[in-house]
Amino acid sequence: MDYDADDQVEIEEEEESEVWKTISKSFQQVQAILDQNRILIQQVNENHQSKISQNLAKNVALIRDINTNISKVASIYTELSTNFSGFFHQNRGEMKNRLDYAADATTTVNSKSLFDHK
Repeated sequence: MDYDADDQVEIEEEEESEVWKTISKSFQQVQAILDQNRILIQQVNENHQSKISQNLAKNVALIRDINTNISKVASIYTELSTNFSGFFHQNRGEMKNRLDYAADATTTVNSKSLFDHK
């Protein structure tokens, strides 16, 4: 199936739209986790300030939750980085192919022009 320039632009815009949707979704997930961590940290601080043994014991679980959330954020950023990098490597390869094709076409035209002027 042959694509014209308009089809190619439309495909690229759809791909870019998907990339931005993925980025936005990832940042929303990260923000939700960070908001949850802020609440957990406040609870840890309140428990610590109370100096009540039961509250201090609760901090162990709260700190585990905070650490788990930090791991989730790191995982989301790792996945986002991998996806983002893959998208640009793929598009860079496609762009290089298009530039190579354009360069070949230009060279062919220039070569013909040189021979036509004899």
